[in-house]
Amino acid sequence: MGSDHAGNDRGGILRALADRLFPPAGGGGGAAARPHGLLPPLLVVLTFVSGLVDAVSYLGLDHVFVANMTGNVALLGFALAGDRELSGAASILALAAFLLGAWAAGRLRRSGAGGGRGLFGPLVAVQAVLVAGALAVSVTGGGQLLLVGLLALGMGLQNAVVHRLSVPDLTTTVVTRTLTGLAVDPWGPPSVRRVVSVVALLCGALCGGLLTLNHGSRWALLAALVLLAWVAALGLRGAGPGPEQPAGP
Repeated sequence: MGSDHAGNDRGGILRALADRLFPPAGGGGGAAARPHGLLPPLLVVLTFVSGLVDAVSYLGLDHVFVANMTGNVALLGFALAGDRELSGAASILALAAFLLGAWAAGRLRRSGAGGGRGLFGPLVAVQAVLVAGALAVSVTGGGQLLLVGLLALGMGLQNAVVHRLSVPDLTTTVVTRTLTGLAVDPWGPPSVRRVVSVVALLCGALCGGLLTLNHGSRWALLAALVLLAWVAALGLRGAGPGPEQPAGP
């Protein structure tokens, strides 16, 4: 009884957040009014995770991004221009691993599942395994380039499945276009999603930065791992995209 009640509470919170991000047409509720299921709040969590891992990679791993490839391309240019504080090799590795992860996810197909719906939970689970590997490397004092590769590979998987799901305004990594839409378009439901997306990334970067600077990257990686495992579990149990299932056992 206790676990069923807790599961229903979690499902109720996710449904409330989903309805806030995508208000049901005509004010009605129910699964039919949620074209993206309970996925939107889970994407907000993944956006927070993006900030966490970029804080780890930029502040602790050769000043390189593993989630924000726009910034990473710019950093590569700076490194090639001669900035000795930046690592061109790390930037190239991050770009290559990110593209490899996105390419691999793009080759996957799940029969009977539209777009990335059936792949959401499994791919987030694989990303969690990669972050767990990065955490193990960090704890054992492994090489920084290996950490960069593992994290960027996971972010490539995340971005690929989010790209295929095409949930408006919740890309989990890119905020330039989000901020542009926020400034250009009239205020409305999309504006709420954009604000939430930007704030989630900012808070993830802030928390990741505080953990990395004061306690080391392993704590930020552990936080990212816990959140990814939670999102993966919900996705695998049907609380994410597609027809809604109870969030509890």
